[in-house]
Amino acid sequence: MSKIKSTILLWLSITSSLLVLLLQLVQWKLVEIFTPFVMPVVYLAVYGFFLVVLIMALIDLIRRRNWKATGVQAAAIVLLFIVPFNQIVLEMDFNMNNSERLEVVAQVQDGSFQPNVVHNSSLIRLPEEYSSLSNGGGEIKVEKDRDDYSVLFFTFRGILDGFSGFVYSNEKPETDAFGGDIKEIEKMDEDWYFVTSY
Repeated sequence: MSKIKSTILLWLSITSSLLVLLLQLVQWKLVEIFTPFVMPVVYLAVYGFFLVVLIMALIDLIRRRNWKATGVQAAAIVLLFIVPFNQIVLEMDFNMNNSERLEVVAQVQDGSFQPNVVHNSSLIRLPEEYSSLSNGGGEIKVEKDRDDYSVLFFTFRGILDGFSGFVYSNEKPETDAFGGDIKEIEKMDEDWYFVTSY
């Protein structure tokens, strides 16, 4: 019977660990689906399950000297701290969608795409084929300085002025660009920056 329990516990450890790691990879897509208001419930469910299984694994380790379940959990914890999941996801998003984002920028520059959101004259709601390029409703934010355009594609569109995203700009964005309070600016490529405002 104890062997069966240990096997079940091992599978629970593997499942909870994979869920936590998977959540790190897809969390921004889930925010898009569930909104920032519901995501704490998702985090609580996944991390709560992980914590309960970890406690059970530690009890099993102490009682039966069975280290397998605890080892799986420990490996997941180590991966959480050493693997830069956010950076990996951002770089994948940037590289996979770069050519389509450049198409959008070109259409903004030639006037094909114009602000079309009633409540905000700097927002452009993208057509369906481009809407996945900017999270939070498929809208981009545009600022014009003389003949130069800066275009923000949201990766996260938070509450009030909190946001992050990829910016196409000939110059490094200012800290007050796009009506935000930009705290982080990272150069991704020529004319491309990743910004975070909070």
